[in-house]
Amino acid sequence: MVDNRYATALVIGSVLSLLATVYLSVAMGTQHWYQYSSPPVRQGSNASELREQFINREFDEKSYSDSLFQLNGTLGLWWRCILVPGRSHWFKEPDPKMELQCVSFTLPQQFSPKYKYHGNDISEEDLLRTYLWRCQFLLPLVSLALVFLSGLVGVCACLCHSFTPTLVVGVLHLLAGLCTLGTVCCFLAGLDLLHQDSTPPEGVDGSLGWSLYLALIAFPLQMMTAALFLWAARSHRKNYTRMTAYRVA
Repeated sequence: MVDNRYATALVIGSVLSLLATVYLSVAMGTQHWYQYSSPPVRQGSNASELREQFINREFDEKSYSDSLFQLNGTLGLWWRCILVPGRSHWFKEPDPKMELQCVSFTLPQQFSPKYKYHGNDISEEDLLRTYLWRCQFLLPLVSLALVFLSGLVGVCACLCHSFTPTLVVGVLHLLAGLCTLGTVCCFLAGLDLLHQDSTPPEGVDGSLGWSLYLALIAFPLQMMTAALFLWAARSHRKNYTRMTAYRVA
């Protein structure tokens, strides 16, 4: 029989795990990990040219970075977006409505190498940025896979009426939390290296977006889930050992 304290810990841990999974999934699917704020004077006559270059040109880090800098761009794990005037009628509107246009990173683009000189494929490959970029989109997938695996282990434990797999569930959530933290660290480190090589123009400010904060919230939730499951498994094992020793005595 499971003590009420352990059952409560398992229920709270399951709720925290579900919240962390939702937050991390939303963070992965949205594009507001980092956003640039461009001055209005940069929204000039070349906005249409930058938009066409951003959407239709072949994948090139330098070209889409310049568009992000100048057109209030936002960057995510799977998306890059710019803020441009919406499609207007035949007359020119004095204050056009701005809309967000996004382009997704394809899987080959996620694995494409980064170079020390942007836009020059002949230059030396920047291995550090290349692997940081790959890790920033692989680690959240690994994190979600670990959480899903822990859910399967938990369901099997319930069906078998066993408390032993709870320790495995806790360890899997611990690893998932480390992967989530690694995602944020890889993203910020890669972005910092990018800005060192390609400095944003004067007047362009950058800030962290709400998608990144969702991933940061998911990390402590996963760690609290791991702590609850590990505590419940360890405490229940100690209690069971004492009860067994008492019955034998």
